[in-house]
Amino acid sequence: MLDASITLAWALADEITLAVESVFADVKAAGGWAPGLWRLEVANVLEMNVRRGRHSAVVREASLADLSLFPIRLDAETDRHAWGETLRLARVHRLTSYDAAYLELATLDAGLRKAAVAENVPTLG
Repeated sequence: MLDASITLAWALADEITLAVESVFADVKAAGGWAPGLWRLEVANVLEMNVRRGRHSAVVREASLADLSLFPIRLDAETDRHAWGETLRLARVHRLTSYDAAYLELATLDAGLRKAAVAENVPTLG
C-alpha cells in the first residue's frame, strides 16, 4: 500500500530517502495500492506547495505525469469503510479519518506508524 507522505517524498527531490526509493522500486515492479483519496491528497499538497512558492507549477505537473506512469490501483473500498472501520481506527488512535484510511499503509508519518504498530500492520524501518 502507498500513502501520500511516501508519494510526496518521492515526488519532491529534497525529501527522497533510500526507503522511499525502495518503495517506489517495488511499486514499479509489482504495482501498488492506495486508498481512494490518494490522488486528491497528492494533488492538494503539490498545489499548496506551488502556492507557497516551494516549487513551480511545472514541477507539480511533471510530478503528476511521472506518478501516472506507475501501476498504482486505488482501493474502491475506502469510501465504503469511511463510516465504519476507518472511523473506528480514527477514534481508537486519535487520527483524522483521512489518516485512518492510510493506517494499513507503509507510512513516514510518526503518528500513523505508532497506530500501525498497535494494529500489527507492517511498516518500513
